[in-house]
Amino acid sequence: MLRPLQTAILRRGDEVCWFLDGSEVDPSFLKPTEQRLLSIDDVRRWKPDAVMVPGNVVPSFIPGIKVGIFHGFNAGKVNRRGREDHFEIRNCFDLYCCQGPATTLPFIRLAEKFGTFKVAETGWPTLDPLYKNDLEQPYNIEGDNRPVVLFCSTFSRSLSCASVVFEKVKALAEQGDWRWLVQFHPKMKKEIVDKYKELNSSNLTFVETDNVLPLLKAADVMLCDTSSILIMFLLQGKPVVTFNNKSQSSHLVNVTQLEGIRPALERALTRPPELMKDIEQYCEYIHPFRDGLSSERVLDSVEGLIESGTKDLKPKPANLLRHLKMRKRLGYWRFG
Repeated sequence: MLRPLQTAILRRGDEVCWFLDGSEVDPSFLKPTEQRLLSIDDVRRWKPDAVMVPGNVVPSFIPGIKVGIFHGFNAGKVNRRGREDHFEIRNCFDLYCCQGPATTLPFIRLAEKFGTFKVAETGWPTLDPLYKNDLEQPYNIEGDNRPVVLFCSTFSRSLSCASVVFEKVKALAEQGDWRWLVQFHPKMKKEIVDKYKELNSSNLTFVETDNVLPLLKAADVMLCDTSSILIMFLLQGKPVVTFNNKSQSSHLVNVTQLEGIRPALERALTRPPELMKDIEQYCEYIHPFRDGLSSERVLDSVEGLIESGTKDLKPKPANLLRHLKMRKRLGYWRFG
C-alpha cells in the first residue's frame, strides 16, 4: 500500500524505514532491501521527519509530523457512535492527504472545526502503479480470451456476501464461460476461505496477495458487496456488480437475488453507455487523479508542512486513555 510512496521518496534521495505494529501485519511481505525498525526506541533514534500511516491512529511519542494516508476509500461504514468511520477524528494527525473531493471537502470542514490538522487533496498513492504501464500482470493467461470476473468480499459478517453467493459462484465457474479470480479481505474467516480454495480449477483461481492492483488490472468486471476495493476497481473505468449493496447508486449494478448475478454480469460486460457515464462522474468525485503521481503530491504537501511548521495549528487534545493504550500495546513507557 505504501510502496509507491517509498519509491517516490527514494527517487528524491531521501530515506525510508518501516515500523510494523499489530498481529495482522505480516513482516514476511517486506523485501530484503526494505529496512525495518523493530522497536519504538529504534524509531525515536532514527528521528523521522514524517510518519506516514495507512491506519487510524499513530503514537504521539514517535517523532515527526503525522500524516494520514488512509487504508482504503470510504465505503460508508458506520462506527458504534453512529458516525462514518472514515471521517472520525482521533486527534493523531497533523495532515490528511485526501483522495478527491468526496473526502477532501468533509475533511476541510472538520479541519475548520477542530483546527488541529491540515488537509491536502493529493490522490491516493496506493493507486499510482494502476495508472502506469509497468504493472506486472501475473494473472493474464496467454491464449485464454474469456472475460475475467474478479470476486472480492469484505470480512464483516453483516456486509459480506461470500457465504451467500458461494454455490452460485461455484456453478458459474463450472459453466466455464468466464475465468474467475477470487480475493478476500485478510480478516475473512478461515472456513470461508477454505471453501473457496476448494474451487480452484482452470476456471477459478483463489488468490492470496498483499498487492491487489494486478488483480484489478486483470479483470473485466467485478462482483462484490460493500468492500471499498470496489471503488479501486471502478477507478479503472470498469463496471462492478454488487450483491445486496446498501447504497442505491447508479454507478453500480446492484442485485438482491442470486439468480440476478449472471444477467447483471452479462450486462456489465457490455459496458452500457449510461452506466459508464455514471461511473466516470463518480470517479471524478472520488479520485480525479489518473496520472500516477499521487505519491509526489503527498510528498510535496508533507515537505510544505515540514517547512512551514505546525505552530498555527491548535494543540491536540491529550487523549490520555488512547495513548496509554498505545503505550501498553507497544510496550513503551518512557516519557520525555
